[in-house]
Amino acid sequence: MNAADRKIIHVDMDAFYASVEQHDNPELKGKPVCVGGGQYGVVAAASYEARKYGIRSAMPGRIALEKCPHLIVVKPRFQRYKEISGQIRDIFYEYTDLVETLSLDEAYLDVTENKKGISSANTIAREIRQRIFERTGLTASAGISVNKFLAKVASDYNKPNGQKTIHPTQVLEFMEKLPIEKFYGIGKVTANRMHELHIFNGADLKARSEQELTTLFGKSGKYYYNVVRGIHENPVRPHRIAKSVGVEETFWENLADEESVFEQLKTLSKELETRLLKKNVKGKALTLKIKYRDFTQYTRSKSVEEFFSDFTRINAIALDLWKLRPYDRPVRLMGLSLSNLDSHESKKVSVQLKIPFEDI
Repeated sequence: MNAADRKIIHVDMDAFYASVEQHDNPELKGKPVCVGGGQYGVVAAASYEARKYGIRSAMPGRIALEKCPHLIVVKPRFQRYKEISGQIRDIFYEYTDLVETLSLDEAYLDVTENKKGISSANTIAREIRQRIFERTGLTASAGISVNKFLAKVASDYNKPNGQKTIHPTQVLEFMEKLPIEKFYGIGKVTANRMHELHIFNGADLKARSEQELTTLFGKSGKYYYNVVRGIHENPVRPHRIAKSVGVEETFWENLADEESVFEQLKTLSKELETRLLKKNVKGKALTLKIKYRDFTQYTRSKSVEEFFSDFTRINAIALDLWKLRPYDRPVRLMGLSLSNLDSHESKKVSVQLKIPFEDI
């Protein structure tokens, strides 16, 4: 099948953990709520009311409380979130077996051929969102298009409780107008670097050759070259089992002193903790990845006896691994990943229309 003939839906629950807490405790509805955090923790999720104060996941709890002193902090209940996530997945499988679960609150669905014989992916997404609401009392947003990248970008457009379709005939125009920071897979540091290069939207990115982008961004350059042209052929992979959860960051300015390195390790440790909380997994083996200014690379891992996922342990082990580095050179990239996980699938899990679309 031609990639342009696929119908892919990305379903993303709206402020999932916080919404579950507000649903289960009506007294929390309409109030700023965060799951996790407090003075010493990290925010795992924030309600839309809390987001109005600038509170986001992965933010240190003390900063969240400074932004909103009347913020209500609740303890995560991951068994409850997993229970509801299972109910949502059951709905997905009523339409297709091609479901790629990314976390408890989001998934890709390939509905090109579906169990209900519905020709419109837009109709399927609308039905799924309605079924989720009827069964759980929670809202979901959806993006619909010809590949996973576009569906992921689209699902963020009409949040909360909305959906957006990027029709095959609209893909190239949509991508050219898309701000570079909206590209899935382009983080803040890379976006800032692109701004320095006068790349502000898809049209600017499209004007660069594949060779130029590869020179500037390495292997990611080819990815950027393709996606801005609507090319992203990765299929929806059901029952995907990855082996680690990881985060990494490439720095626009190389880190030349340990104080800067320590701050970045803190940031990476907090982000990794948030991802582990979202996936509800812990691990036993932490790996530090360092890429130096001259592009030489170093990795070192440490395994422990007990599963862990908390910031304090992650950061402490990361600092120990940093001290073992063989080179004292400016750092271009750092990453942290946790493996040997305790997931329920295999104890090892991970760190993304000639269609009668109708209206799709």
